[in-house]
Amino acid sequence: MPQLKDSELEILRILWEQGPQKPAEIQKSFAWTIENATLRSVLRGLVESGHVTREKQGKAFYYQASAAKRTLLSQMFRRMAEVFTAGSSTDLITQLLKNEKLSAAEIEQLRQIAGGKSSKSKKQRRKKS
Repeated sequence: MPQLKDSELEILRILWEQGPQKPAEIQKSFAWTIENATLRSVLRGLVESGHVTREKQGKAFYYQASAAKRTLLSQMFRRMAEVFTAGSSTDLITQLLKNEKLSAAEIEQLRQIAGGKSSKSKKQRRKKS
């Protein structure tokens, strides 16, 4: 799978968060300035690669992410593990944790995930008691 560029990832982020959008709407939501012609070129590439679909509604084209966020994240994570830790997911997560400054709440959240418990299920158990 070819690696996605920053502009492609930004478009996908916008479409995942906001749903189908016209190019002008995507452009307004961009985290940095992008020229209209560049945006349309990137959109065209995403449509050709199958990451985005395009549908005409009236006179306008609306773009929608067809790549699932979870699937793409998993593919990118596996690629990062291959590059940085010889394919070890555990080693990659360990390296990421060592390099980040985490709050006590974030550490607790990770402990719950690692223990197979989500904070939501913990709260639900308290209500049942």
